[in-house]
Order: sequence, then structure tokens, then C-alpha cells
Amino acid sequence: MNATIRERMRDSCAEITDHLENGIIRFWLENGIDGKCGGYTVNIDKDGVVSADADKYIVTQTRMIWGFSALYGEYPSRTDLRDAAKQGVDFFIRHFWDAKHGGWYWSVARDGSPIDTAKIVYGQSFAIYALAEYTRVTRDPRGLEYAERTFDLLQKYCADTRFGGYFENLENDWTISEKGFAAGDRKSLDIHMHLMEAFTTLFQCSGREIHGRKLDEVISLILDRMVNEKSGCGMNQFDVGFNPIPAINIKRTWNAERTTGEIIEKPTDTTSYGHNIELIWLLNRADEALGKPGDLHDGVARRLADHAIAYGLDANLGGVYRDGPHEGPAYVTDKEWWQNCEALIGFLDAYEHLGKDEYFDAFRKIWSFDKKYFINEKIGEWRQLLDRNGTPISADIGNPWKAIYHTGRAMLECKHRLSRLLAT
Repeated sequence: MNATIRERMRDSCAEITDHLENGIIRFWLENGIDGKCGGYTVNIDKDGVVSADADKYIVTQTRMIWGFSALYGEYPSRTDLRDAAKQGVDFFIRHFWDAKHGGWYWSVARDGSPIDTAKIVYGQSFAIYALAEYTRVTRDPRGLEYAERTFDLLQKYCADTRFGGYFENLENDWTISEKGFAAGDRKSLDIHMHLMEAFTTLFQCSGREIHGRKLDEVISLILDRMVNEKSGCGMNQFDVGFNPIPAINIKRTWNAERTTGEIIEKPTDTTSYGHNIELIWLLNRADEALGKPGDLHDGVARRLADHAIAYGLDANLGGVYRDGPHEGPAYVTDKEWWQNCEALIGFLDAYEHLGKDEYFDAFRKIWSFDKKYFINEKIGEWRQLLDRNGTPISADIGNPWKAIYHTGRAMLECKHRLSRLLAT
């Protein structure tokens, strides 16, 4: 590592740590806790004004639990972080758990009254991820108990014993949803990647062989069926037999519910640069949990990173684009918060594993863009969506899909990697 890179690492580490501690943590402790009903308030406009009566979705309720839990693990003297996680778990178990059929509802009203009782594996995966992390750092056994119960329900109702993987969209009683927009006939890299993420933390918490075995199965499935060997990128959607098919907008997904930014309406073969870079570090984290060699998946990591640099990275302005083809320039060049969070971790992880200066340079370009345009310094959190030049398309701070998870996790994971690299 040359002196210039080391100096830039030192600067970035200081900036990221300050933003985490004095921006993100402060903001969500002050604004994200529903003191009246329990759980979390995440609908927050561009000026930081909270919509307290908004409905609550499994995705952001669990991501807030995960965020406060993980941050308590990093700052164990901060009992306010522990307490913020605990009250979220209390609300989540009380109001989202389906006592009749098992599993977790998709959404409830502010007071916990059920609204959408479907069993969407994306949401179930984040319940496992959040609750296992909560037990891992607090030792409260309830988190692991419910994480294991959720895992068992996935094996019973969602595991596809013919083609492998998991059915992703199911109704309240665990029957598979209709074809088409409800996507009972589709599988995706997105959800299987988040199952890998969830099973990793579950295995770290429980140490049970079955959790490690199912994690290993998901890893193999992703690498064997979901990454394009020729282009090096992740593919988006598949039929139930894992044949790649053009991607569509699906019910209860961010792309279907978004009200801003460009939408690809026509079914199209696409790849997500954010998911590809996120896959790099989540895959390495899973290998670490399983005790596998640290360089086991360096080849696929290199292909994913190189594809993102070639097509997803804005080499002139910084930041990463949203979506594009398997090969060729991006289709959607606006820039969204979560891709520009995950790309920070992924490129740092690739640099740490592979030592290629180009990956650190990509991290620096993205972080420079993020600091300048995404972070609302007055508020302490990130804007949702920008155009290619950094002009806000949506400057909202939170919504049913945006909470502490991507921003807080990115700062935490980058802090860890930069600290390790600086220690060498």
C-alpha cells in the first residue's frame, strides 16, 4: 500500500466514523423510535419531519432492529442502542407474528393492527437476520428463538425440493402466490442473496449444523445458477427452474412501489450494480462464518467488481448507477442511496481481498460523491435518490424501504475494513 492510499484511508476512516457516530446514530435515536406505540417511525421527509402515523412494514422494522443491535455490538457502553433494539423486538413479536400460521406479516398499522398478512420471503429473511443479530449481541434468547422458528417455516413451506432454492412470494397460509405480478412463478438473486445474508448471521448466532448446511446450499445455488459466467454479473430474475427470464416489477418490491426515478416498464434482462457489489462482501462474510478459506471466491468477486467498474461506476462524477444490461452501458443512470452504500463496502472488501488499487479508487470516487450529494449534513442521514449529476430527485430521508440498515451498515462495515487495512 503506497503512502497516498494510506493517507486517503486515514481521512476516509475519520470521516466515516464521525458520520456514523454523530450523524446516523444520533438521527435515528432522535427520530426513529415510536414512543407512543412501539417499533419505529421511518417515514421522514427531506426536512427531517417524521410522519408518525404511517404504517409499519416488516422490511424497515426489522432493519431498524438489526441496525440498533449491530451498533450496540460496536458500542457496548451505549445502552440506549440496546434499548432501542429491544423495544423494536417487543413490538415486532407482539404485532407482526402470525399466531395461527406462523411467520411474519408484511405490514401493520402504526398501532400494530394487521394490514397485509402475506408471507414474503424477503421479509422473513430480514426477520431472521435482525433477530439473530439481536440475540448475538444482547443474549436475549427471544431473538434466536423466533429466528429459528422462521427458518424452520421456510424449510417447511418455501423450500423447492424439485429445483432447489426457495419460493419467494406466498400468502398468509403459506400457499404460493399467483403468477405474474404476485410472482409466485419467479425466483430472484435479490431474495436468495438476502437469505444467504440471514443464514450467515443465524449460523453465527446458533452454531447449529443445519443452519450452516442451508447457508452452504444457498451459496452454491447463487454461484452455480445466478451469476452470469460470461459477463461476470449477477442475473436478476428466473423461473422456478432457475432459467433466466426478463425482469419485471413485482408486487411488494421497492421498484414496484417507488414513485420517483426512472422505471424500466418492459420486461428486460437486467443486472443491479448494487446487488453485484453487495454480493461480493456478503459472500466473503458467509465464507468466513463457515470457516472456509478467505480466497475461496476471489475469482467471482473479481468478475463482479470488474463488471461494476466497467458499466456501473460513474468514472467522471463518482457514484454508481442503478441498473443495466449484462453487458454494455447502464440503462438507468440516476443514483440511489442503497447502491451507493453497498458499493462502498463491496469495493473496499474487494480491495482488502484482492489488493487491486482500482477497487480502492472506486471506493474513493463513490465516497466523494456520497459526501457531497447524498448526505444531508444538517440532518445527518442520506437522501433517497439523485440524478446522475447529484441533483435530488427525492430528498426524503426515510420511507417504508429506507431506514438505518444500508447507511448505518455501510459506515460500520467500512470503518472496520479501513481500520484493519490501516493496521497492516
